[in-house]
Amino acid sequence: MKKCIYVLEDNPGIRDIIEYLLTEEDYEVFAYANASTFWKQMNNLMPDMVILDVMLPDGNGLEICNKLKSNAKTHDVPVMLMSGNNYLSKVKSKCPADEYINKPFDLNDFTNRIERYVHN
Repeated sequence: MKKCIYVLEDNPGIRDIIEYLLTEEDYEVFAYANASTFWKQMNNLMPDMVILDVMLPDGNGLEICNKLKSNAKTHDVPVMLMSGNNYLSKVKSKCPADEYINKPFDLNDFTNRIERYVHN
């Protein structure tokens, strides 16, 4: 059975690339452009990993990460935060994500980081 990854990224180009890349790596991928759609799906199916952009049109990846990590039901789901700013140390201090990556990122590095948490 394929491992399921949720991607929450508002930039359609980045979202499409990530979705394509992870699908090619044989993951089941659900990609969302906004937090409200993401939360609706979280009630339906528990993913094996969540990838979050920090800046979103209707939310904040840091707040979403904190909510996921403080909930007993989702606490153990690995979370990767993506950020386009260079203040990753500040981001790390505000959220207990399992992994952090700066945009733009190397695609091989990106998939290798995911593989550490989710094994297909």
